Amino acid sequence: MGNKIRLYTIVALLLGLGILLGGTDPVQAQSDVVVDHVRVGHDFGEQIRFRAQVQSSNPIKKVSVLFRDLREKNTRVEAMTQDGDDFLYVYDATQNLLPPFAELTILFQVELENGESFTSKRYSYTYSDNRFTWQTRDEGNLRVHWSQGDETFGQAALDATRNGLTKIQEFFPADISEPLDIYIYASPTDLQNALFKGGESWVAGHADPALGIVFVSIAPGTQEQVYMHQQIPHELAHVLLFRYVGDGYERLPTWLQEGIASLAELYPNADYRLALDRARDQHTLIPIAQLCTPFSRDASQAFLSYAESASFTRYLLDTYGTSQLDTLIRTYADGVACEAGTQQVYGQSLVYLDARWQEAVLGANLLGVALRATAPYLIIMAIFLAYPLVQFFAPKKRA
Repeated sequence: MGNKIRLYTIVALLLGLGILLGGTDPVQAQSDVVVDHVRVGHDFGEQIRFRAQVQSSNPIKKVSVLFRDLREKNTRVEAMTQDGDDFLYVYDATQNLLPPFAELTILFQVELENGESFTSKRYSYTYSDNRFTWQTRDEGNLRVHWSQGDETFGQAALDATRNGLTKIQEFFPADISEPLDIYIYASPTDLQNALFKGGESWVAGHADPALGIVFVSIAPGTQEQVYMHQQIPHELAHVLLFRYVGDGYERLPTWLQEGIASLAELYPNADYRLALDRARDQHTLIPIAQLCTPFSRDASQAFLSYAESASFTRYLLDTYGTSQLDTLIRTYADGVACEAGTQQVYGQSLVYLDARWQEAVLGANLLGVALRATAPYLIIMAIFLAYPLVQFFAPKKRA
């Protein structure tokens, strides 16, 4: 009886496998269409060239290339033109921007004069920044790429990546089951041009969490270790935080995203404290509630926003502990509003915690902070009370 059951099981598996394998490409067999000699090439930031040879026993009406960045929802469908033995399409990357190292998924569609159509197998292509020659050093799933510098430079960057990973794991579990790529540009200008951030000259690093890619700008030299220990762990934390909470990453307040990334830095930015003290003295600190959304593009305001986020998140960690910070991350990832998140986790409003942070860390006057925080509400209350008071004290007309 046992042998019969095993025999039936094997037969069922084989039949199921036959169903899965059969009919994988019936249109190709019916139409006798062959797409081969597929070639994709590009000049970063300028153009992408798609080429393929198409053969069919029936006249071809049209050949199209379908492609998209894996993170995009919409697929581009472009008609190809005959170019000798090939069909060709040239994509204008100067007008239709794609991020560096985007992973493209590509299909070719063939329409025949008899009304039949055929879709090729799927191809993948990496839109690398080939303006530079990249050197690579790896360790497991950690991969460091750099465009200038020797092997010592690359090893130092890999060490900073590994040590940054260890630091990040102090705050939340870090998933490194998939590759992590760090690309080191030799100058901020090179990086900004790659990211199309020419209007943000202060940008020195960027993370693409969905692709698992970190971009930083570090020139070989005496300060390379400092910048590696700041920039690489900071941007790496963004990628790993995305992997930790998934789609909930976009729901995290910006101050928390950047605050956690700053906590991961192996060499904290000493200029942050100077910016905080100056803003405290000049009464120009930005309310933390205003940092729930993306920071200002103004360089000085952006720098202060990063400084405040780093200091405020550190205050929460030191005051309430790692487990509570982890709970806060997951609470926001679940969709709780920015100001409600701290109330739910810490039992305190964001405005209150902001004031306590300014008092405890920056030495600010708590009464002054409270008055500035409540001033808008006091003004609104005064406006509502003004009319009744005027009416009450106004002279009464005699009948």
